[in-house]
Amino acid sequence: MKNPADRPHRYLALGDSFTEGVGDWDASRPNGVRGWADRVGEQLIATGEWSYANLAVRGKKAGQVLAEQLPEALRLKPTLVTCYAGGNDFLRPSVDLDAVVSAYVAGLARLVDAGCEVAVFTAFDSGASKTFTATRSRAALYNELLREGADREGFAVVDFWRMKEFQDWRYWDEDRLHLASLGHARMAENVLAALGKAEEVEVPDLGEAPRLRRLEAIEADLVWARKHFVPWVGRRVRGVSSGDGMKPKYPEFVADLTESA
Repeated sequence: MKNPADRPHRYLALGDSFTEGVGDWDASRPNGVRGWADRVGEQLIATGEWSYANLAVRGKKAGQVLAEQLPEALRLKPTLVTCYAGGNDFLRPSVDLDAVVSAYVAGLARLVDAGCEVAVFTAFDSGASKTFTATRSRAALYNELLREGADREGFAVVDFWRMKEFQDWRYWDEDRLHLASLGHARMAENVLAALGKAEEVEVPDLGEAPRLRRLEAIEADLVWARKHFVPWVGRRVRGVSSGDGMKPKYPEFVADLTESA
C-alpha cells in the first residue's frame, strides 16, 4: 500500500483542544474525540489524493504549540496546515497579546517558507456569552493582530469571529468552552468552504431554540459551575493542564482514520 505521506496533498492540523476535537466525544477515536479537523480530514481523504495528521493537544498555549508541534510539522512536510492557538493565553489573568501573536505568526511563517499553505483562525466572538464575555476585548485585539500578520505572511484566515451561527449555544458542549458534535460538524463545513475545498458535511437543522425559564437557567448555571468552572479554576491554581501527559491523535499522516483509531 502506498505510504500516505507520499500522496500529493497532505493536511496537518495544529493547535489546542479546539483542533484536537474536545467536545465531540467519540470513544472509538484516539484521545476519545473526533472533532472538526478529523471531519475535514475524512472529506479530503475521500478524494483519494489527501492524507491527514493531527498534532493538536488540549490545554496548549501558543508558545507550547510552537515549541512542541512546529518542529514536527516541519519534519512532516505538509502541503496544507490549519492552526488555532492563543485561546488558552487570553484566558489567563495576564497576557501580552502583541508578543504572543508576533511569535505565533513568525513561527507559522516558517511553514510558508517551506512551501506550505497555512490557514489560521480568528477567535470566537464571546460577546453574547455570560460566561466568557470578559475575554471579548482580548479576542478582538488578538484577531486584529492576527489579521495583520496573516496579510503580511500570506496566511488564509478562517474567520470564526464572523460565524454568528455559533451564537446558538446548542452548538456548544455542556462545558460552554468547546464545540459539541453538532458544532464541530458545522465548523468542518465552514473550514472546507473557507479553504475552497467545499465538500458536503451532514449538519442537522437545529430548529427553533427552546427558552429556559429563569429558575431553569439558574440551575443550569449552578450545575455548570460545579462540574466545569470550579475544576478549571483548580487546574489553573495548581498549574496543571487537561492535556498534561496526552499525545497527539495522529502524529503521522494517515489515509484511513478507521484503521488508525
